[in-house]
Amino acid sequence: MSDTWSSIQAHKKQLDSLRERLQRRRKDTGALGLTLSDDGASCRSDSPGPAAAHSPGQAGSKKASDSATSVDPGLERHLLNYLSDVVLPLPVDSSTICHALSQVSLSGCMYAVDDEIATLLSQQSTKERESKKVNTEILQLLSASTAKEQSTLEKFRSRGGAQVQEFCEYGTKQECVAARDDRRPCCRLHFRRIINKHTEESLGDCSFLNTCFHMDTCKFVHYEIDHGRAGGGGRASDAARMDGTLDKRIADADSAAKLFPPQVFHCISHFISHAITHTLGKFSVVMADPPWDIHMELPYGTLTDDEMRRLNIPVLQDDGYIFLWVTGRTMEIGRECLKLWGYERVDELIWVKTNQLQRIIRTGRTGHWLNHGKEHCLVGAKGNLKGFNRGLDCDVLVAEVRSTSHKPDEIYGIIERLSPGTRKIEMFGRPHNVQPNWITLGNQLDGIHLLDPEVVARFKTCYPDGVMPKPKGM
Repeated sequence: MSDTWSSIQAHKKQLDSLRERLQRRRKDTGALGLTLSDDGASCRSDSPGPAAAHSPGQAGSKKASDSATSVDPGLERHLLNYLSDVVLPLPVDSSTICHALSQVSLSGCMYAVDDEIATLLSQQSTKERESKKVNTEILQLLSASTAKEQSTLEKFRSRGGAQVQEFCEYGTKQECVAARDDRRPCCRLHFRRIINKHTEESLGDCSFLNTCFHMDTCKFVHYEIDHGRAGGGGRASDAARMDGTLDKRIADADSAAKLFPPQVFHCISHFISHAITHTLGKFSVVMADPPWDIHMELPYGTLTDDEMRRLNIPVLQDDGYIFLWVTGRTMEIGRECLKLWGYERVDELIWVKTNQLQRIIRTGRTGHWLNHGKEHCLVGAKGNLKGFNRGLDCDVLVAEVRSTSHKPDEIYGIIERLSPGTRKIEMFGRPHNVQPNWITLGNQLDGIHLLDPEVVARFKTCYPDGVMPKPKGM
């Protein structure tokens, strides 16, 4: 390709040089052509007198012969220009002259030929088109799901579709009827306004709704779920049938999934002794919602940043993931703790908070500068990560806010799909955190409830009398 382009450029330069020489010849020989034509006319006027004495028949035949042998002016001009070149070798016959004149006449068409050549060079070759097609096919193959990924997706796909009931976007039944211009509300879930004696409806809705600490005296409007009939006639029966089918689906799913019963271990999470870690063993997933010191009044005790750094997390896990909930102030400290504990931060999950009416919270109770409507959960990894399912869930959770520090239940489903059937432990847990396939540690739990035979045997070995001593310094 480079040799062809170089030859084309050299040909263009040669053509330009020939055009310049042709222009100079035309300027230099213009006067010469005029002189030659004048000399030809004088020669014709000086011809001998007997020509005038010809008979009329001879004159007519001469005119006919002149008209038959008349020369094209354009051809004559080209011929003169060609012959005026001093370095031009003289042709020996007429065929050579005609060939030279044709070359001179074709020089004006070379621009069109050059344009056609440039157009051809700008087009993709057959090889380039085939290469592009192959690259596109390779990208499609790489982006497509493998048979193993599709099998994993089918394994964790919800049985029989969604197993939840949707809330009506209009809120109450009255607003639903007015917005839909129908006499009956839809079959989705609705809310009902709570109007007490002290409620002033003109104030509007309470910012905290069902999380309000003073609902008995709050003058704003609160809501509760309207458990009345979804609608009249067939719609109510359809909703009832849907609920029955939903219950059956949930029962089938529960029977199909073999999960180990939940286990609890009452202890102080930041005083994990060697005996406790030996009793519990190793885990594939660790989740912690520490009581960070966020410099605000909280209904529970908190840990300082140094106490968080000294947590004995590494002894609980050799290979697997950790999910660490952090606040706005402790994001950087949480990353530092993961590094100190031997983890690499590989991802981050965001919980977007909604209120009781399923709307994004804009007036949260946390945040020193801006009202926080979200929380972050750092994801760390260590060791061998084979056997975990990647790419099944999104890193954004949209869930309703409940009691203080009550995280969304959807996080347990995400972790179970990431590491199905493995041992998992949650630190700083409370009674609402108890889940199947999990061992929950926390000082707000009621006693010790262990079901795994291996864990029970190790516990009896470490604590023969069944009583755990208090940590030193308590």
